[in-house]
Amino acid sequence: MSYHISTHQNATGLWHWSIYSDEDLCQTDSSPGFQHQEAAHEAASQALQTLLAEEQITAQNIDDLSVILITGISGSGKSVALRQLEDLNYNCVDNLPVALIHDYVASAREEGLTRIALAIDARAPGGLENLPSIISGLRAMGMKIQVIFLESNNETLLHRYSESRRNHPLTQRIEQEKGSYPSLEECIQYEREILSPIRDTEHVIDTSDLTPSQLRAWVKDLSAVEPGETLLTFESFAFKKGVPSSADLVFDVRCLPNPHYDAELRPLTGRDEAVAQWLSEFDSVHELINDISAYIAKWLPRYMQDTRSYLTVAIGCTGGQHRSVYVVEELAKRFRSHRPLRVRHRAQAHL
Repeated sequence: MSYHISTHQNATGLWHWSIYSDEDLCQTDSSPGFQHQEAAHEAASQALQTLLAEEQITAQNIDDLSVILITGISGSGKSVALRQLEDLNYNCVDNLPVALIHDYVASAREEGLTRIALAIDARAPGGLENLPSIISGLRAMGMKIQVIFLESNNETLLHRYSESRRNHPLTQRIEQEKGSYPSLEECIQYEREILSPIRDTEHVIDTSDLTPSQLRAWVKDLSAVEPGETLLTFESFAFKKGVPSSADLVFDVRCLPNPHYDAELRPLTGRDEAVAQWLSEFDSVHELINDISAYIAKWLPRYMQDTRSYLTVAIGCTGGQHRSVYVVEELAKRFRSHRPLRVRHRAQAHL
C-alpha cells in the first residue's frame, strides 16, 4: 500500500494535513492547526512514519532503497547528472512533482527497487516549498536519501542559454505573475530565491567551469558515499575564474612562489615532478601546507559530528595550474587514511 500527503488551509488561515492511501483510506489531522504549511507537512511526515511502523514495514525494507535527488538552477547540468545516474543503474524520473515523492518512493520500495534518482526543479508543479520537510521526513524514517544541488554563476548561465537559444523555463510563470515579460537575468534570480531553502542545507556543486565529463565523475563519486560517511574533497581552482560556490573551506595560496615565471615549468602542472621539486624547495610552501593541514585535522571531526556527508576544501591560485594543484596533492597524501577521499582539479579537466 502506498500513501501521499496533502495539506490544506481552512477559513481561519490555519493549515491541516491528510494522508491518503491507494485504497482511499484517509487519516486526518485533528490538532488545532498550524500557522505555516511547512509545519503541517512536517507533522504529516511524522504521522506517516508512525503509520508505516504500525504496518510493520521493517527497517530492512527502507535500508534497501537508496534515493538520490538532483535539484538546482536550470541550465546547471541536471540532465547530465541524471544520465550519469542512469548509467549507474539508478531508476530515474525527471521533473517529478513534489507532491508525488512519497508515492513514488513507496511504489519503488514495493517493487523491490534498490536505487532511484529523482530530478526536481523550479518547474515542478506546486509544493516546492514543502521539499525540505519531505526530505527531512524521509530521512527520519531511515531512508538513505542524498540531495545534490547544482548551480552555476550568472555569466555561465547566460552563455549557456544564449548558445541553446532556449527561454528560461520560468519565463511564462513570471510573466503571468508580474504582467510583463521578464529578462533572463530576472528569471535566474527568481529561481535562485525559490530554491534557496534547499541550497542552504544540501550538498552544492558549482558547475560554472566544469566539463560534462567532470560533472559526471563528481556525481559518480557522490553516489558512492554511504550514510554516516563524510566525503572529504580537496579541489584546486583558479581565482581568475572565481571561487567555487560549493566550497566549504577556501584557502588562498597565491602568496607562494609561482612556477609560472619559469619558462620550462610554465606548460606543466603541480602534479609534474619538476614543478613539485621546485615548490618543495621553499620553506613558505611547507609552512602553509602544514598550517592548512593542522586546521583541517582539528576541525574535520567537528564537521563529521555535525552529520555532514561532505566537506569540500578548495585551494586557489591565480590560474589553478601549479601551486593550488601541488598543495591539493600534498594535502591528499596527508589525509589518505580518511575514507572516502576525493581529489579534483577544476581548471585541469584532464587531471
